[in-house]
Amino acid sequence: MDLTRQLDLYCERTDPGFWSEPANAITNAAFLVAAVLLWRRAGGTRERTARDARLLAAIVGLVGVGSFAFHTAATVWAAWLDQGAIALYIYAWLWLFLARVAGLRGWAALGGLGVFAVASRALTAPFPPGSFNGSYAYFPALLALALAALYAWRRGHAGGRRLAAAAGVFVVSLAFRSVDQTLCDAWPLGTHFVWHCLIAVVLCLTATALRPSPPRPA
Repeated sequence: MDLTRQLDLYCERTDPGFWSEPANAITNAAFLVAAVLLWRRAGGTRERTARDARLLAAIVGLVGVGSFAFHTAATVWAAWLDQGAIALYIYAWLWLFLARVAGLRGWAALGGLGVFAVASRALTAPFPPGSFNGSYAYFPALLALALAALYAWRRGHAGGRRLAAAAGVFVVSLAFRSVDQTLCDAWPLGTHFVWHCLIAVVLCLTATALRPSPPRPA
């Protein structure tokens, strides 16, 4: 496979140039801002909670770097970096949710990741490549987030509302991501840059929803 092969997947790109997607490239700053906010927010919390928050903050920063690389270089290797950073966040966050909120330990939490991986393949297999402008690949993550929000809410965890809000924003962000190519003739700028801004909000909400709930009054 030629890792340097050029890719043209979004309305905004009209040539192989580095700055052919300025809006898509610049809006990756939203991820860097989110990473800084999450890192700073980790201060003053318990050691384990701070460590978890800083891990997610670092991965959010990596998401921004990977996405910037893809929307500038627009090559196969950059796409792998972009997709790999997003996958890393999804699996890291899910592991922390299973361990910190659901209370699973060790192999049980890892087993949960395995179930998610298998379910993801099963859920996305029926979609032809390119369906919904590739957004179908995020459907398993959206479903997992919705189930996590329901679980946290039923358990009375303080993060339940944040996760529900994140799921709602996720739906809207996927809609903008999905229609990018469809609206090219009417809106050459495309809508992918909106996806960046909204998904940064989703990452902030999910990362800050893992803090332990305060004890319930007796």
